[in-house]
Amino acid sequence: MRLYLPRDSVTQALGGEQLATALKAEAARRGITLTLTRNGSRGLFWLEPLVELETPAGRVGFGPFTAADIPALFDNPATHPKALGLVAELPFLKRQQRLTFVRAGVTDPLSLDDYAAHGGWAGLNRARALSGAEICAEVTKSGLRGRGGAGFPTGIKWETVRKAEAAQKYIVCNADEGDSGSYADRLLIEADPFCLIEGMAIAALAVGATRGYVYLRSEYPIAAAILSQAITLAAQSGHLGGFHLEVRLGAGSYVCGEETALLESLEGKRGVVRAKPPVPALVGLFGHPTVINNVISLATIPHILADGAEAYAAFGLGHSRGTMPIQLSGNIKHGGLFETAFGITLGELVEEIGGGTATNRPIRAVQAGGPLGAYFAPHQFDILYGYEEYAKAGGLIGHGGLVVFDDRVNMARMARFALEFWAHESCGKCTPCRIGSTRGRELVERIMTGGGAEPHLALLRELCDTMKSASLCALGGFTPYPVLSALTLFPEDFTALPAAAE
Repeated sequence: MRLYLPRDSVTQALGGEQLATALKAEAARRGITLTLTRNGSRGLFWLEPLVELETPAGRVGFGPFTAADIPALFDNPATHPKALGLVAELPFLKRQQRLTFVRAGVTDPLSLDDYAAHGGWAGLNRARALSGAEICAEVTKSGLRGRGGAGFPTGIKWETVRKAEAAQKYIVCNADEGDSGSYADRLLIEADPFCLIEGMAIAALAVGATRGYVYLRSEYPIAAAILSQAITLAAQSGHLGGFHLEVRLGAGSYVCGEETALLESLEGKRGVVRAKPPVPALVGLFGHPTVINNVISLATIPHILADGAEAYAAFGLGHSRGTMPIQLSGNIKHGGLFETAFGITLGELVEEIGGGTATNRPIRAVQAGGPLGAYFAPHQFDILYGYEEYAKAGGLIGHGGLVVFDDRVNMARMARFALEFWAHESCGKCTPCRIGSTRGRELVERIMTGGGAEPHLALLRELCDTMKSASLCALGGFTPYPVLSALTLFPEDFTALPAAAE
């Protein structure tokens, strides 16, 4: 008998190790030879722990699985009460267009043979037959834009670094995934680390870099362990050639997700945003030309090189080409990662795919793009998922997170929370962010306690405009998005609250 049980953070948090031990013990008690593969998560979080049984027809799923479900699995899997049928046929998975996450939950994350058997290293092998200019041209032609939030064309960034003359160049992966409601980076690293490694090796070939760093948040210890082991295996097997790759852990600062603050932290300094220009592509890590890309951007590169730029660019909408791993969370029935081409509507994502709220109450708001992102109301659910489309609606794609709230949420409280969070996370480098977030929180609190709503509302809008136009980086510049969208869409919440509600 062959079973699959994820080793990712979610399954571990739900007792995955104890479940693995219990499965092995039950098999031994019955005299059954069991092969238990610790795969990555498929991203169907409401079904985890998700145990899969290999059958001639394909892998059959059982979940959410507990130790109490083990005897029935060995007795007769066909009549198991938690049986879900073929995992590949589950509607949540079948409707996806998985390119970057095609191996997530399918392979053993630390098996080089498994990775190669499922198309791994094909992109790197092709890249080795191309010049750096040809690799950059292929990435540019694909239309890939930064999946970390900025949406800058990846190929243009690479070409800038390639043309820069320097004795040393670096590849830096931004894995400091700090957005609430975002987990695609962690899931990819825990499920398919060789994909990220391959993408970084291709980037190194493209621009002439010999060293690379993955800046990973310290709150992801399982991801850190898996990625470190995978790098060692890839290096020992010769796949990295002369490219040296290391994992470096951040200390929990949200602003270090901004690329220049990240570089400061990598250099051993306090994580404070740098003024630009010069851009990191020319003066980056230790003053050398540096490619800085998000995990998903780099993990998408192997597919682009293996199948060709045209195949990737065939997916998408307008200037938003390819696919996006959209992360559904918050008060939602089917929370999980859903990779699909740009162009799907917000309503399809949260109501059809996500199944609506977990509480079965009406949706009141959806925050898109992380804590810096704007809120959307149900009357906006026909908006198409794309960079320009969201920008026109006053929102952000960001890292692809969608957080759902039902009709009990108070949006003034959410605006206060946003400002309070940014006041805490600001690096303090620029005045609009450092002071503006604090003054903004105070204004919202005065409004909520009845301290002259109208004058303070006008002042709040003026403050937000100042932060948007004058902040040094996106942390201060995008802080107004959740505040202004909440104020515009839900003005009735910005009134004095009863003392008991506070």
